[in-house]
Formats: sequence, structure tokens, C-alpha cells
Amino acid sequence: MEHKQIITDLIDNLIEQEASDLHLSEDKLPIMRVASSLIPLVRYKVLSRQDLKGILDTLLSQKQKEQFVDQKEVDFAYDHRGIIRLRGNAYFQLGKISVALRLIPKKIRTMEELNLPPILESFVNKQQGFFLVVGPTGQGKSTTLAAMINHINTHRLEHIITIEDPIEYIFESDKSLVEQREIREDTPDFHTALRGVFRQDIDVLMIGEMREPETIATAVTAAETGHLVFSTLHTNTASQTVARIVDSFVAEQQSQIRVQLSASLIGIFSQRLIPRISGGMVPAYELLINNAAVANLIRENRVHELNSVIETGSELGMIDLNRTLSELVKAGEITVENAYMFSQNSKGLERLL
Repeated sequence: MEHKQIITDLIDNLIEQEASDLHLSEDKLPIMRVASSLIPLVRYKVLSRQDLKGILDTLLSQKQKEQFVDQKEVDFAYDHRGIIRLRGNAYFQLGKISVALRLIPKKIRTMEELNLPPILESFVNKQQGFFLVVGPTGQGKSTTLAAMINHINTHRLEHIITIEDPIEYIFESDKSLVEQREIREDTPDFHTALRGVFRQDIDVLMIGEMREPETIATAVTAAETGHLVFSTLHTNTASQTVARIVDSFVAEQQSQIRVQLSASLIGIFSQRLIPRISGGMVPAYELLINNAAVANLIRENRVHELNSVIETGSELGMIDLNRTLSELVKAGEITVENAYMFSQNSKGLERLL
């Protein structure tokens, strides 16, 4: 079978099975992830090196192919039949080529369709501030962020710029003007793109991921200077997120970033996708809302106390992860075993169950 036809057939199968990921490796069968399970696709042949090279010829642009040869790894996005996009990473392992692909639906689902808490709407209605969606890889951060950005797009007259590596969801300008910039295709790097936003008359900024101190510092500054800024981090909890941001700076800069963050932060939303008993996935989440008490803890470097603030702050709109897990168990959505698996505090969960 021609290599383009192989990858087209595999992606069609992925869509049909409602899978989230596809893994292609030399000398192995293709594997897809459905919910949380990896499933070998036994009706396909074991992939050879030639197969992988041919598939990458279909998936990558010329510039991306050159980067892959030079750096042994490349991030990319691929549009399939105009109905779905995939985020990909091609890399080497033990000298062999591998490709990981994640499906990104063409349609951007609403926050309600994603079973996200209604309080998130209060953050997209802000005029300025810094909001983070955090969690481990593959837990729906990009999808949540896209839903929030698209809510602004469909409800407000704003200039929105996204900076991503690579671009995942494609936004069609509605009430807002939405412009999307991809690293290496539209701008050399995050830092260069972020310097430019201050001259581009923007209202809302989405940064695909904060990877280094320069990006974080510029994002915080943008929030301080009247912009609404959204981004993601690969952290587990709100308190860990604040600690990670501060610790990414050298010691002499940490006091300043704590002060800036305490003033610009509006919230941190941490989420997990948990297998649903009836099939599919359902989100469980934690929400930290910045207020005077939270800002004070950040300034004074007492971030370990943020967990207690969240646990006792439900009347203020804060959401404790254990509480959402216990509610999902009681509603028959998830198993007790999965609730404990995803909990950060099993003793606290036990009290709620």
C-alpha cells in the first residue's frame, strides 16, 4: 500500500474508533489509544523504516523534514481531509524512527460540552490578567484552552493572538479578530513572538506552553499591562504551578516574579481526564482563584499553603480536586479505584467518600 494511503487509512480508523492517539514505530504494529488503553492494530502490517520515512514524507513540510534530519526530532501539525487536525512528534529511539500523533477535532467544543465548571466563564469575561490551565500531558489542557478562547471569539470584540508550537485548533474569526502564529513557520521562537505582541494592538494572548523564564516573564508583563493572557504548564496542582514558575528564575529574580505573579494571576485550573464507567473520558479538576489571601501567600513564598486555601474556599468559587472526584464517584461516573489513582491526597478523598 502507498505510504500516503497507509497514514490516511490509519487516521480514518482512529476517527472511527474514537481514539485519541496513534503511535507508529519501526518494526512494530501501529498502536492507538482508546480512552486510557493502548490497542495494537493487528490488521495492519509491522512498519518498516521505509514505511516510516514514507509516512513522514506525507506528514512533514520540507522545512520540517530538514529539522528532523538535523535535530532528530520535530513537532508538527497535520490536516486530515479538512475534517480533523493532528498534533505530531517524530523522533528517534534506539536509532529507529517513531511518530506520535494526537487527534485534534476540527470543531472546537464549548466549555459546557466538555463538562467544565460554569465558573470558567467568569475568567474569559475578564479584561486583563493571567490564567493558567495545567495538568500532565494528554489531560485535555489544549482543548480546555481552545474552548475558553473560542468563547471570547464568539462573544466579544477583541483582537486575539495565539502563539503555538505547533498550531493545534484552528479558530475562525467571529466577533473577534483571531490571528495564530506558529513557531518556526511564522516566528522564530516564543520570546521573539511575545516581544512583538506589545506592538500588535492585542487584547487577548494565548501562549501554547510556557517553556522558559523569558516566556513566563513576558506573559506576566503582558497581563500586568492590560492584556488577558492564557497559557499552559505541565504541572499537577495549583501550588506546584506557582512553585514551578518561581523556581524557573534565578534566586535574585524570584522575589520580583512573586510580586508580579501575585498581582497579575487571576486563576489556575488543573485538570485530569478519567475513564468514564459508561465509556469515554470525564474531567476532574481543581481551581485556584486569586484573591488577597492567595496573593499574600504567593508574595511571602508560602505556596504550600495554597492547597488548604482551595480546600476551604468553595464558597469563593474555588474547586478542590478531591471534591470533584468524590462527586464523580457518587454520580456513578467513575470508579472508586480511579478516583484514588488520580487523587493527590488519598486521605482527604477517603473522608469525602
